[in-house]
Amino acid sequence: METNQPPSTVTWRKSSYTGNTGGDCVEVADLTALVAVRDSKNPEAGRLAVAAGTWTAFLHHLK
Repeated sequence: METNQPPSTVTWRKSSYTGNTGGDCVEVADLTALVAVRDSKNPEAGRLAVAAGTWTAFLHHLK
């Protein structure tokens, strides 16, 4: 994932659908022009970064 933000400043969040059960899910982080996505079960395994508009289109498609 290439960004101009240091990894320590990236704030990851889980879906509100996860609830308080601590379930495994996808996490996302808003970056300057990108949205980063990772697996909460294995956050160090890798991340996918997509353009913010692409992420928005993806979410609208899911609805």
